[in-house]
Amino acid sequence: MKVFVGIAEAAERLEDLIERARLGDEIVICRDGTPTASLAPIDEKEKAMDRFLALAAEGRKNVPVGATSNHDDFYDEHGLPI
Repeated sequence: MKVFVGIAEAAERLEDLIERARLGDEIVICRDGTPTASLAPIDEKEKAMDRFLALAAEGRKNVPVGATSNHDDFYDEHGLPI
């Protein structure tokens, strides 16, 4: 469910609104009737990061043990080796 609240009401009910967002409600905070911000559960972002790290680890399986990257040909903006 989408819930619209003004800033003052959001300040008074913050704990309740955070719980509702955690349970799946979309909380939209408005200033002068205009949507300004929203509350979303952070665990969704953590799940995305977990998926990203799992994919990164999976990609490393293809690299031979002990392999390193040679960056001798990298230069900074002044042409000096990094």
